[in-house]
Amino acid sequence: MTKPLRLELDRSAKTPLAEQIHRGIRTAIESGVLAPGARLPSWQDLAAQLGVARGTVRSAYEKLSSDQMIVAARATGTHVADRQSFPVRPDKAPDPGSFMEMYQELTAGPAIFQMGVPSQETFPAKLLARMRVRAVRAETSAPAIYPDPRGELDLRREIAAYVALARGIECAPSQIIVTSGFTGGLGLALRVLCLGPKKKAWMENPGFPFTRHGLELAGLSIVPIAVDADGIDVDFGVKHAPDAALVVVTPGQQAPLGSTLSLARRSRLLEWANQNKAWVIEDDYLSELQLKGRATPALASLDRVGRVIHVGSFSKTISPALRLGFVVAPAALASRFAETAACLAPAPGPAVQLATADFMRDGHYLRHLRRTKRAYTAQGDALLKQLHTRSAKVAIAGLAAVLRLPDGAPDLAIARDAASFGLAPTPLSLWYAPTASACPGLLLGIATSPLKKIEASCDRLLRIIDRLT
Repeated sequence: MTKPLRLELDRSAKTPLAEQIHRGIRTAIESGVLAPGARLPSWQDLAAQLGVARGTVRSAYEKLSSDQMIVAARATGTHVADRQSFPVRPDKAPDPGSFMEMYQELTAGPAIFQMGVPSQETFPAKLLARMRVRAVRAETSAPAIYPDPRGELDLRREIAAYVALARGIECAPSQIIVTSGFTGGLGLALRVLCLGPKKKAWMENPGFPFTRHGLELAGLSIVPIAVDADGIDVDFGVKHAPDAALVVVTPGQQAPLGSTLSLARRSRLLEWANQNKAWVIEDDYLSELQLKGRATPALASLDRVGRVIHVGSFSKTISPALRLGFVVAPAALASRFAETAACLAPAPGPAVQLATADFMRDGHYLRHLRRTKRAYTAQGDALLKQLHTRSAKVAIAGLAAVLRLPDGAPDLAIARDAASFGLAPTPLSLWYAPTASACPGLLLGIATSPLKKIEASCDRLLRIIDRLT
């Protein structure tokens, strides 16, 4: 080796200098900067070059030797060890048309118009980061014992208080099970219910494609039920599938069309579920984020016989990266939920839960929701204004603008074309089953539509639509 080895040391860092030297040389070897056989300076020379103690470099070299990264010999000096290079096996792309291809396309980002994620502009990143640091310290200093599989009691208490205040659900912390987002809650509920194969399940049509596929994976026979301005058509479901064992609904703001399940249909659904011993899973996916007026109480708040399993998450209100959600179990099923969580689906790690509990207890969560609603209302109005200039078939539904397209329009192709420009509209047709009943359209996320970029983004998207329709 003719040139001196360049290593940058940060003496203010907590990482020991010997470890920094070890990492720097190892990275240079693994990245190919130092090829097999390349000669390294002696540890005495490198110590002088870096201005550190000889023992520091010697310690780093000894660790590299233990890792079989270098070889030291009196006669020839220290060299990079000969190592057989193994080709990196690329991750196999999902099969075309598969669920995982759709999943990756819908969750890729960040991008403008992307659904399912909150705004970065309103996210209190620094505040939550400080709380998470404190929570990690508390977690690592606590005794090394298994945490409560239902979730941290502090968070379960905060969630119970929140759903009582904001969603009208009276429950005890023992009925709260902390999960890995909504999908974790759905999976836990399906395990608890043990409905068995070929049991019928009502599913809103259109409805969330991930939920639909989850029910299929559970072996359930899905009965698509149309929705209208009053939500899911309960009478249609009772007429065509009265023997269904399960209903999955988004009664607060129907996903994706945004309608609220009317009081008459709520009462009819609960009456039928009680009479037929069916279960109702309430997906409260937007929680209190009702942009116009106050959010309606949860369906579970009307349940007097314990047939509704309420599932919520913090993905839309805080961040999907938390992978944090919760189930409000009916009192009669609370023990069964706890047992299933303990054996099959325990709650996420304590640190993220404790940080979220502090965030809620100190009032930050409700203040964050108020700020977020104001920002989203302004963004939704601006988005609607831009789209109305070119299309009359657009309306706000929940946290998305639903842009209807002409019959036969290739909404999936439009969405894929838009992705190359940093736009991520969601094809409406993917939410329908069967596909023959699909109505083409695009769902444009409001949260990911910053005011300063709405005009240019809408213009780009509308030009793509004109070109492909």
